[in-house]
Amino acid sequence: MIGRAVKHRDSALWVAAMVHRISGLALAIFLPLHFLALGLAIESEARLESFLRWSDQPLVKAAEIGLVFLFTVHLLGGLRILVIENFDWRDGQKQLATLAAALSALVAFAFLVRVF
Repeated sequence: MIGRAVKHRDSALWVAAMVHRISGLALAIFLPLHFLALGLAIESEARLESFLRWSDQPLVKAAEIGLVFLFTVHLLGGLRILVIENFDWRDGQKQLATLAAALSALVAFAFLVRVF
């Protein structure tokens, strides 16, 4: 039974579901930081300007690329779930999960090219 319970983790659909959950958690962690940055705009123009200068660092730009990737993965994962829950067909779901991951990577790469 133990070997059988773990075997499902080899499935691309299980991986897609796990990536969707992890991206959701990562976005939930990011959200308070985003609100903090928005709060700086309300607090003072000088603090916001200082933050914006800090955000021009290469490491921060790389984190933004990761964030765009997470948003895209989470969006496409949510759409995948909507399709699974609302349509009768089940064939080709592995291909859709792979396509969603590939599309996420392409969007993140396009953002990378635009930023750098």
